[in-house]
Amino acid sequence: MAIRCVYTDLDGTLLGRGASLFRDSEGAFSLLAARGLEACHRAGVEVVLKSGRRKAQVMEDARLLGQSAYIYEVGCGLVIDGEETFLTGELQPTDDATIHDQIEALGAPRLLLERFAGRLEYHEPWHRDREISHLMRGLVDALEADSLLEAEGLGQLRLVDNGAIAPKGSLADLPGPPHAYHLIPRGASKAKAVAAHMRARAYAAEECIAVGDSREDLGVASVVGRFFLVANAVEKDPSIRQAFGAEGNVEVTEARNGEGFYEAVVRSLAGG
Repeated sequence: MAIRCVYTDLDGTLLGRGASLFRDSEGAFSLLAARGLEACHRAGVEVVLKSGRRKAQVMEDARLLGQSAYIYEVGCGLVIDGEETFLTGELQPTDDATIHDQIEALGAPRLLLERFAGRLEYHEPWHRDREISHLMRGLVDALEADSLLEAEGLGQLRLVDNGAIAPKGSLADLPGPPHAYHLIPRGASKAKAVAAHMRARAYAAEECIAVGDSREDLGVASVVGRFFLVANAVEKDPSIRQAFGAEGNVEVTEARNGEGFYEAVVRSLAGG
């Protein structure tokens, strides 16, 4: 069956070094990511961005790519043709407080930063001006963090591992590459947002593929026909292979970042 939609992450997936569409993982100029997008356009395949970035950032990226639907803040928000939906369960924005404000008031960010001091910190400067998630960086066990939240009566939240990132000047003693983490309402996820978009567009699972570089992206494999993990995800975090052992539709591309996106698109369009 021909594919009708590609769901793709941005940083570490569609984008190369410096978060550029036209750079590969090493910083060399490359048109392959753009050619993958062109191939989708020529085949009438919708491309939907699914990112941990703020709404304003993903909205502008979607506009630049000519797409009318996008997923932001790790699946907490979904926009389709201008209509916005918050997929955050009981936590909803009010006139007085954003969901980000409500999570702050619960004390969950402070709890995690204190318990994992030296291993977790806010992801400066990208943690600012967010509507929903609290964005952090470091290296912790997300399941351990979730157990802590549950034990402290904060089980309505979870800490999402959104993939390895470049080291920063702080947290120099981490035993491995730092990861980006999002503290979000427990019911929200990229997979849930992708499934919601598929229902709205009446797409069948076998008509959709997804591409990503993180454990959170891997969750989308459960709702689409094929999932592609770009090669750089495995290079930075070899243990990520253990996370997709139960999913029979996960493939690792030979190429990194945008070139891996191009590979996933071409293979899927060709039926290979």
